[in-house]
Amino acid sequence: MTKAPDPAPTPAEFEPAFIHGLKTIFEERIVFNQVLGLKVTGLHPDHVTARIDMRRELVGHFSYNRVHGGVISAGLDAMGGLAVMAAIGARHMDEPPEQRLHRFAKLGTIDLRIDYLRPGIGDHFELRAEVLRLGSRVASTRMEFRGADGKLLSTGAGAYIVS
Repeated sequence: MTKAPDPAPTPAEFEPAFIHGLKTIFEERIVFNQVLGLKVTGLHPDHVTARIDMRRELVGHFSYNRVHGGVISAGLDAMGGLAVMAAIGARHMDEPPEQRLHRFAKLGTIDLRIDYLRPGIGDHFELRAEVLRLGSRVASTRMEFRGADGKLLSTGAGAYIVS
């Protein structure tokens, strides 16, 4: 029985042109991410990070100035999608950055689960996502929503169609 070849190693970092293009898609062309105030803080082949600053428009419980659960859910969903974009980009490093940025046209959420663990209270929030498996048709992700102090507030798991 022959052993299957090892998968290609994940690149250490992306080129500046790919990072700039992906940030532009995520922060400017996906307009709803502007409504959420999502700002990418890190784009790596194996994980992505972002930040949401608390604003009055994001309050879900006025007595406690708590962030709305929909902001958490939408933010984690967006981050799962961004992680998939990064994983697809890493898989096709043999292509120029501009060509890789056109591979996301069919990307969409097909399943999302959010667990709210603690109230979202703070001046900003940190989000993180990673791809657990990138298949030819579906990608599975894990996401985190943390307070400014690093405390885990919510977790997410998502499945995304990639073709």
